[in-house]
Amino acid sequence: MPALRSPKAATAADCHRLEQLPNIGPALAADLRRLGIRHPGELSARDPFQLYQALCRATGKRQDPCVLDSFMAVTDFMRGAAPAPWWHYTAQRKRSYGAV
Repeated sequence: MPALRSPKAATAADCHRLEQLPNIGPALAADLRRLGIRHPGELSARDPFQLYQALCRATGKRQDPCVLDSFMAVTDFMRGAAPAPWWHYTAQRKRSYGAV
């Protein structure tokens, strides 16, 4: 029997576990924990680009730019934005950060 997936939170107030964040699965939740993030609420005060750079340093390799898109999506979500797919942030990422 497959494991039950945690439902995604509809609002920041409903989000109590990293896996409940829209766009965050087990691998990215583990990456966030690696960066010291234990609760979704911690993301509202974090800069997504700094998180991305920290993950690149922690892993010793350049992460796919879609990771930055995902970090942009979850930090916005935890600041009160509606949930949006990570790819909705791609154009903004390219404008703000160029090639990462």
